[in-house]
Order: sequence, then C-alpha cells, then structure tokens
Amino acid sequence: MTSKTYRRIRSDHASEVAEDYVEAIADAIAQRGICRAIDLVKHFAVTHATVNNTIGRLQRDGLVVTEPYQPIDLTAAGKRLATQSRNRHEIVETFLQRMGVSAATAAVDSEGIEHHVSKETLAAMKRVLTKGWPENE
Repeated sequence: MTSKTYRRIRSDHASEVAEDYVEAIADAIAQRGICRAIDLVKHFAVTHATVNNTIGRLQRDGLVVTEPYQPIDLTAAGKRLATQSRNRHEIVETFLQRMGVSAATAAVDSEGIEHHVSKETLAAMKRVLTKGWPENE
C-alpha cells in the first residue's frame, strides 16, 4: 500500500466515531424528539465519560450543540453528516443483501464498510441497485 492509502484509512477511522454519533443523535431525535447523553450511553454501550468526551469533540468540530444536563442537538453540518452517513449505510446494507448476505449479517457488516467505502465504489453499488449488474445491461 502507498502512503496515500494509509492516509485515507487514518482519515476514515478518524471520522468514523463522528459519523456514528451524529447518525445515532439524528435517529434518537427522529424517534423520541430529543437526544440525551444517556441515549448514547445505551446505544453504544459505553460510559458517560466516553459520551461526554466524544460530544465535546463533536461540539468543538461544529457538529453538535449542547449545554451541561441539556439535550444534544445537531448543527446544520451535523445534520448533513448524519444524512450522508445514513445514505452510505443504506446503500451498502442494501447492496450486501442484494448479493445474498442475510439481513442480520448485512446490518453488522455495513456498519464497518460504510465508513471506508470510496465514492467510486459507493457509486458502483448504487448503480447495481438501480440498474442491475453490468452483465444484465
């Protein structure tokens, strides 16, 4: 692998937690109208300290807004990132299922793949989902 490849992998890993958190925050708000730290503690099975540290980083990066003991809300940038992450996740999960992977396995596998799939590969997956496999064209 080249140094460019390793840089991309490191960048993907760095954004993975942010993407997971903003997606979980968006889901909690959509389901319950509010997201609190305890929702994230339960969702990710981590400690309050872990959630608080991560929310602090997300706030510093302009993805969330919150105050101590108050709900967590997404900024416009956080909402965009959550939507992009959700879309990638759905494309990858649907693609895996279309390939014959069970729904349960596709749900788990897509959670990791979604963060590392390139734009080119994601576009190809989307083409297959909408137009079928290339040999069928």
